[in-house]
Amino acid sequence: MSKTISFVMVGTNDLDKSSKFYDVVLDNLGMKRVTVTERYIAYSHSREDGGLKFYITKPQNKENATAGNGTMVALSAETKEAVDKFHKIALENGAVDEGKPGLRSDGNYYSYIRDLDGNKIASRFLVK
Repeated sequence: MSKTISFVMVGTNDLDKSSKFYDVVLDNLGMKRVTVTERYIAYSHSREDGGLKFYITKPQNKENATAGNGTMVALSAETKEAVDKFHKIALENGAVDEGKPGLRSDGNYYSYIRDLDGNKIASRFLVK
């Protein structure tokens, strides 16, 4: 079976600071560091090569990282409480609120933040 998405990557201007933020924020969603290099860090639910990965990276062209206008990454959560906790932990660690946890027009439960580099990140629980 073919996957539509292999990995997601967001830029950072301070890999050390960003990794400390994501270590705490992604732990709540069950994601851990699986690869660390001097240019990027990958997070995943498992160390399996086939698993979806979330990367924070210094831009390859060595220019400053910028947040894309209209770009957003949505990370899955297992419960509404995990979405709430993602939002709370992110704000406590320097993120900016982009949308408090709650039900949205599609009937699912989301929260939205801007990370330390301005990247828009959502957490989503699929309501059945």
